[in-house]
Amino acid sequence: MKPIWTSDRLIAALGGTDSGAIPDISGVSIDTRTLQPGDLFVALTGDSRDGHAFVRAAFDKGAAAALINVAHHAELQNTGPVIAVEDTLDSLQSLGIAARERSSARICAVTGSVGKTGTKDALRTVLALQGEAHASVASYNNHFGVPLTLARMPETTRYGVFEIGMNHAGEITPLSKMVRPHVALVTTVEAVHLEFFKSVAGIADAKGEIFAGLEQGGTAVLNLDNPHFDRLVGYAKERAGRIVSFGAAEGADVRLVTLALDPEHSTLEIDYLGKRMRYEYGSPGRHLALNSLAVLACVGALGADVDAAAGAFSAIKPPPGRGQKFRIGAGDDAITIIDESYNANPASMRAALAVLGAAATGKNGRRIAILGDMLELGPAAPTLHAEIAEAIEASGADLAFLCGPLMKNAWDALPVRIRGAYAGDSAALESQVTRALTSGDTLMIKGSLGSRMGRIVEAVKKQSAGT
Repeated sequence: MKPIWTSDRLIAALGGTDSGAIPDISGVSIDTRTLQPGDLFVALTGDSRDGHAFVRAAFDKGAAAALINVAHHAELQNTGPVIAVEDTLDSLQSLGIAARERSSARICAVTGSVGKTGTKDALRTVLALQGEAHASVASYNNHFGVPLTLARMPETTRYGVFEIGMNHAGEITPLSKMVRPHVALVTTVEAVHLEFFKSVAGIADAKGEIFAGLEQGGTAVLNLDNPHFDRLVGYAKERAGRIVSFGAAEGADVRLVTLALDPEHSTLEIDYLGKRMRYEYGSPGRHLALNSLAVLACVGALGADVDAAAGAFSAIKPPPGRGQKFRIGAGDDAITIIDESYNANPASMRAALAVLGAAATGKNGRRIAILGDMLELGPAAPTLHAEIAEAIEASGADLAFLCGPLMKNAWDALPVRIRGAYAGDSAALESQVTRALTSGDTLMIKGSLGSRMGRIVEAVKKQSAGT
């Protein structure tokens, strides 16, 4: 395998003091659980863990070298080849910047309140059919995830796709300037992280920071259906040579003309810059269909083949915890789980409930919504949760099982006929859900990661499989 960094270029990018013979490396890791032989292990110091405690374990798993803080040099210099620096995070960022400087890849950056990860993954999938593509894994979109993704980018990469996220104003700007995208996409702006913002307009301002690093004359891709479109245009036009809009609204450059939804996929007819196109998307949901328009806008702006990308959509499935489906059992007796347990906000909750409403059930099966708290919504949280009751009812759900102190507001607003059970947390709700299941049921399980709805997904899987 060709090294991702030669020893000389690695040391030059990181600086610091090297001890032992630093070899070429084939990857970069910050986690010994996923580290591969030949990786550089970066010992980051976090709020709850210090990566220096895992350096020996990294070498035991085959790490080629370790990047450590100079304060730990004396204790770790004999564990294996190490590079000691003042701050490992700063040096990881330097390595990411060096990777971007040496790259001739066409780069796209993706942000937005909803749909970042799915859109990033879809872009990687369709671009990989046209050339070597590199993208963020999972949701590595923050101050360490972005430089890590850059540092892992091979010099031979043709297309790079980077997800950039934030919780506070000012977080996206330095990441965008690190990535220096040729194309920057904002999927949408919604009521997310309101705990840290006074208004949704403030969130739009923070998302607009993605254009701070846009290569001069690059392309901005924006959602014309979103009420903050004009606000984002104001940020984009400072550096963008071109703004491409997408959505269902009249006048969108990439416009949804017709959409046919079924339980397993979507069929779209669109107008792409004046050209009619028809394709299938391999997952259901209007929100995913609309984000596919954004993907095509980015593909075109990157100089890749739009027709080939549209033809690849039929194979795209949701990532884990973001709409992935599991069928347990056979025929009409099968129980279907729609796993949306990774995260939640009011917009994504409504989208997931709409998918549940369109989902098929087995004979005599029911559609069941199992929902946990949506976090980081600030003072508006009780009202925003209460309003979800209307979306539950509109979805046609037969039953709703809710947990968490905030979801109590939705529970109180639900019609009695839809109420399954309420509990203070997911652990307490778990047994009530599993006892209520019958053959043919279709469940949609969603909540913020901190609500720990994933445990209910696993409990249903175990019970339904008879284990």
